[in-house]
Amino acid sequence: MKLPTAILLALFATHPASAGTALDSLSVLAPEAPAAAPAPKAELKEWTVMVYMNGKSNIEPFALTDLNRFETAGSGPNVNIVAEIGRSKGLDNDTTADGDWAGVRRYFVTKDADPDHIASPLLADLGSPDMGDWKEAAAFVKWAKAAYPAKKYAFVIWDHGWGWLDPVKPGQNPMDDEKSISHDFVTGNYIGTRQMGKIFREAGKVDLYVSMACFMQMAEVAYEIKDGADVIVGAEEVIQLPSLNWEGFLAALAADPGASPEKAGVYLVDTFKEMYSRPEMQDLLQQGGYGTQLSAIRGAKMRGLAARLKTWYQLAMAADDRAALARAKAEVVRFEIGDPSTDPDKRVAFYGDLSHFVELAGRYADKARPGAGKAAAAGRSLNRFIASELVIRNAALGKDRTGKDFSSVKGLAINIPGKPGTLIEYYPTYDRLFFAQDSGWGEFMKYLDAIENR
Repeated sequence: MKLPTAILLALFATHPASAGTALDSLSVLAPEAPAAAPAPKAELKEWTVMVYMNGKSNIEPFALTDLNRFETAGSGPNVNIVAEIGRSKGLDNDTTADGDWAGVRRYFVTKDADPDHIASPLLADLGSPDMGDWKEAAAFVKWAKAAYPAKKYAFVIWDHGWGWLDPVKPGQNPMDDEKSISHDFVTGNYIGTRQMGKIFREAGKVDLYVSMACFMQMAEVAYEIKDGADVIVGAEEVIQLPSLNWEGFLAALAADPGASPEKAGVYLVDTFKEMYSRPEMQDLLQQGGYGTQLSAIRGAKMRGLAARLKTWYQLAMAADDRAALARAKAEVVRFEIGDPSTDPDKRVAFYGDLSHFVELAGRYADKARPGAGKAAAAGRSLNRFIASELVIRNAALGKDRTGKDFSSVKGLAINIPGKPGTLIEYYPTYDRLFFAQDSGWGEFMKYLDAIENR
């Protein structure tokens, strides 16, 4: 896989101890997995946590690491943890850990203290289905709900992520490795943005959805799955490794199994903040030039967001304060979809924090312009809605490589055109997104595209 340099740094340089240590520790051969165990008798618990771990890629070692991290907590009397994990042979960063098997397996996660070997019982060896097919993800959720019924369900997709983009597929573009979410490098397939909602329409709603993948906490993505999950957790920026604070989150859930979906989302964000606030993690973030962020939002509030956003940008276009919007485009915190070689001042990147952009547009507005007051009032109303109704919890730490402080990052990204340039080729699917259709944001994107960056 040929990820941008900045993302390779995020994948390997920020793992605890060092990338070499992490990979070396995983390369110890372990015995072959035990024969598939029969599923236990269904027992209704408070939570079932379902983790879809597509390690059929260059981050296979970290998929194995995180499954071992789940075992530090393991399933308990009130919480089931089940995982479908895929791995392969012959790709970059291939590891021989845990018997060097290839394919896709399902595990019931049990408590174990060995960080280098998966001890959980194997429930099924599925062969090698396409983990880039949304139908496979839906089948996993349906199976987990039937085999491990619970009052509440959490569903995690674990893999690389690329926000709303549906990049050009392998064989059509030299940048063939950057895809929306759940990239199966063996098949070359991935789950496209519009397909994410299909998972829930097929498998049913969940209480908590988590993207353990970069860039997925975007208005465009959340809108596709708003009806499939009460709470949506994800990151606007690159997710560093060691990913989320699984140990802390699962311990908190085990201690408080009656937690509501919103409280569980708070546990995810708060434990993430605690982990990345540690001195050693702060040092790694500084070395890599990254800020980091995670938020939990309410799916049911996404329609309200689209309506308020449309009101604001239509008033902003009517006021036509291009100087203010140019400054907002230049100063908004943008996220690292390029790297220093392709986007040295991080201005071509077209994912930015929505609330920060709206706040900057209002800050720099010429108050004497006709319509400026109405646009500013709509912007303030929109940001109050984001802060008080949409976002349940937000954690944003550090500064990026351009010196922008992540304290301005408020929990939801959106496509904001930047400087002219091409960081990645992708299909022109934006207008097909439900968010684009309901909010009309594509119209404002074209307007912003014509405004000079300052």
